[in-house]
Amino acid sequence: MRISPQSLARASSRNPWRTIVAWIGVIVIAGALTSALLGKATTQEFAFTNEPESVRAAQLIEDKLRGPHRATEVFIVRSGGPVVDDPAFKAFVEGLQLQLQGLGQDKVLAAQTYYGTQDQSMVSQDRRTTLVVAVLAGSLEDAGEKAADMRRVAEAHNRDGFTTQVFGAGTLAEDFARVAEEDLAKGESVGVMAALIILVVVFGALVAAVLPILMAVAAIAIAIGVVALVGQISQFSFFVTNMITMMGLAVGIDYSLFVASRYREERARGLEKLDAIEAAGATASRAVLFSGMTVVLALLGMLIVPSTVFRSLAAGAIFVVIAAVMATMTLLPALLGLLGDRINRGSIRRTATAGGVGKEGGFWDKVSHAVMARPAVSLAVGVFVLLAAAWSVTDMRTGYSGVSTLPDSFESKQAFTALARDFSGGLSSPVEVVIDGRIDDPAVQSGMRTIQGSLAAFGQFGPSHVEVNEARDLAVISAPVNGDPSSRAATDSIPRLRDVVGQALPAGGPAVGLVGGETAFNKDFFDLTARYTPIVFVFVLGLSFLLLTLAFRSVVVPVKAMLMNLLSVGAAYGLIVLVSQKGVGAGLLGFQQVEAIEAWLPLFLFSVLFGLSMDYHVFLLSRIREHYDLTGDNTASVAYGVRTTAGIITGAALIMVAVFGGFASGRLVMFQQMGFGLAVAVFIDATIVRSVLVPASMKLLGNRNWYLPPWLQWLPKVSVEGPHARPAPVGEPPAGRAGRGAPRR
Repeated sequence: MRISPQSLARASSRNPWRTIVAWIGVIVIAGALTSALLGKATTQEFAFTNEPESVRAAQLIEDKLRGPHRATEVFIVRSGGPVVDDPAFKAFVEGLQLQLQGLGQDKVLAAQTYYGTQDQSMVSQDRRTTLVVAVLAGSLEDAGEKAADMRRVAEAHNRDGFTTQVFGAGTLAEDFARVAEEDLAKGESVGVMAALIILVVVFGALVAAVLPILMAVAAIAIAIGVVALVGQISQFSFFVTNMITMMGLAVGIDYSLFVASRYREERARGLEKLDAIEAAGATASRAVLFSGMTVVLALLGMLIVPSTVFRSLAAGAIFVVIAAVMATMTLLPALLGLLGDRINRGSIRRTATAGGVGKEGGFWDKVSHAVMARPAVSLAVGVFVLLAAAWSVTDMRTGYSGVSTLPDSFESKQAFTALARDFSGGLSSPVEVVIDGRIDDPAVQSGMRTIQGSLAAFGQFGPSHVEVNEARDLAVISAPVNGDPSSRAATDSIPRLRDVVGQALPAGGPAVGLVGGETAFNKDFFDLTARYTPIVFVFVLGLSFLLLTLAFRSVVVPVKAMLMNLLSVGAAYGLIVLVSQKGVGAGLLGFQQVEAIEAWLPLFLFSVLFGLSMDYHVFLLSRIREHYDLTGDNTASVAYGVRTTAGIITGAALIMVAVFGGFASGRLVMFQQMGFGLAVAVFIDATIVRSVLVPASMKLLGNRNWYLPPWLQWLPKVSVEGPHARPAPVGEPPAGRAGRGAPRR
C-alpha cells in the first residue's frame, strides 16, 4: 500500500486504539527522555560554529595566558559611613572574602580585594564603595549553578551599615533564565486559554475545541523529547524550549483545526464516519502535509547560519512542525474514529457542523466580489497600506538587549545599576585587545601604547591595563566598557577600535592584534547575521518557488505568493521598529522602548513567517485551483475559495495571534519583539493579503494565474487537495458532477 495522508487516515481511523496506544507510548518515552536528559541537552552559552575575530582572541587567551575562561562575580560593597581606608571597612571586606573562599575550590577559585591588589580601580571616587571579585570554578556554563551561593553570601553581608550586591555571569544568567521561564509559563497559559476560546467559537462545540489542543500538546512533548536526545550529541540553546512551545501551539492547533473542520464538513455532506475521515485525509491532511513541508523548508534557511542560536531555534521548530503534522495525520483520525459525531458534544450553538463551508452572499463572499469589482484600486490600496506599515524599517537598528533591559525588580539589574554608578557597568565584561607575537619588539610596544591611548580617547572605555604571559609572546590590553557592554554605543566602538589595532599592528609585522571580549563577540554576531541574511532569503525564496510551482503548476502563483509574503514580513518589521524602537504605543502594549531590535530577529522572523504565511496561501489557493479545474471560471473560483476558507483561516489566524500575543506579553524584550512581530504578520496575512491582495491580483491576471511555460510541462502533477475534494458548499451540486454522491476514488 502506498503511504499517503489518505491511507494514514484510513488505517488510523480503522485501528484507533492501536494508534492511540502507540502515540501514548511515544509520548511517555519522550517525557522520560526530557526528564532525564534535557538539562544536559541545553546550554545558556552562545557560540559560533565558525571562528570570527572575537573567538580567535578568546582562544589565544585560553591557550597562552589564563587557561579556560572563568566566570566572575563582582560584589559591590558600599558603606554608609566609613571609607575603604577605615579598619572597620577592611575587616568587613576581608570577612566577605573569607566566606567566599570558604565555599571551596569547587565553587570559588579566588576572591580578589583592593586590600590585596592595591588596585585603585576597585575603589569608587568617594572611597565609600569597593569591589570584591570572585573567580568561579568550572566553565561559563556552570556559573549559573553557583548563583544561589553568591547571592547568599551577598545577603549575609547586608549588615552593620554596609550594603552588598552581586553582579556577574552566573547571577545574570540565572535571572535571564528565570524571567524566560516565567514568560514561557505566562505565554503558554495565555495562548492556550485564548486558543481554546477561539476554537469553541469556531467549532461551536467543546469536544471539538479540545482536540486541537491535545494535538499541540502531543507535538510539543515529542519535540522536546527529541531535543533532549539529540542534545546529547550537540547541545541546543536553552531558548529551544520556548521556540518549541510557541510553534507547537501555533501549528499544532492550526493543522488539526483544518482537518477536524474538513471532517465535519464531509459529515455534513452525508458521508459515513470512516468515509468522512478518509475524505478529510485525502484533502485537508494533504494540505497540512504540504504546508508543513513549506514551513520546514523555510526554517532550513536558519540552519545555514553558523550560530548555535539560529540552529537551535530552527531545529526546535522543525522538530515540532514534523511532530504536529504526524499527529494531525494519524492521532487525530484515530480520535475522530473513536468519537465520530460525539465530536459535536458540548455544543454552544444550535448547529455546529460544517465549520469551513461558506455560503454565497455571506460576508466574505461580498468582500471578495467587492474587491474584484475594482481590482486595480483594491490592489493599490492594499499594497499602499503594507508599504506604509513597512516604512519604519528604514530606521531599523539592530543590536542586543542586555542587562539594562531586565525589569528593575531583578537583583542583577539593581547590582548592575550600582556598578555602573560607582565604577563601570562593563567591569565584568571588558574589551580585550590580544597581541600575539614578539611582544618586546619596539614596534609592537609602540603599537600597544597607541592602542591604550585610543582606548582612553574613545570615552567608551575605562582605564586599561596590560597582562603579558610568561613566554612573552602574548599580551592582553583590557579596558572596562563604560555602561552596558551590550549597548549600541559600546558595540559601535568595536569597528573603530579594530581599525586602530590594524593600523598600530599592521599585517605582516612582528605581532598581530585581535579585539575580543563580550562586546566584540556581540559585534561579530551582528556582522554574521547581516552577512547571512541575504543568503537565507535567497535560499528560502528559491525553495518556496520550486515547491509552489510543483504544487500549483504555475510560475505566476509562486511569484505572486512570495511578493505578498515579503510585503507582510516587511510590514511586520516596520511595526516592530515603530513600537519597540520608536516607542509608538509601547506603553499601551506594555512593551519596553529600547534602542535596538534584536539582531537575530529579522532573519528569524523572515524564516518563520514565510513558512507560516504559506499555510493560508496553500489552503486558499488549493480551494481556488480545485474549483478552477472543474469550472474554468477564474472569478467564481476566487470567490469560492475565499468564502469557503474564510471562517477556518480567520479562526486559525486568531489562534496564532493569541499564542504569539501571549509570548509578547512577557518581560524579556526579545520575547516582546518576537511575539509582536509574529502576531501582526499573521494578522496582516490573514486579512489584507488574503481578503484584498489575493482576490484583486487573481482577478487582474485572470487565466494567466495558472501559466506554466511549455518547457516546464514535464513537471509531475501534484494535487495539494486530493481527489476527494468537493468544491460545492452544502446545498449546491458540485460543478461537473451530479448531486452529492459518494466521493471519487
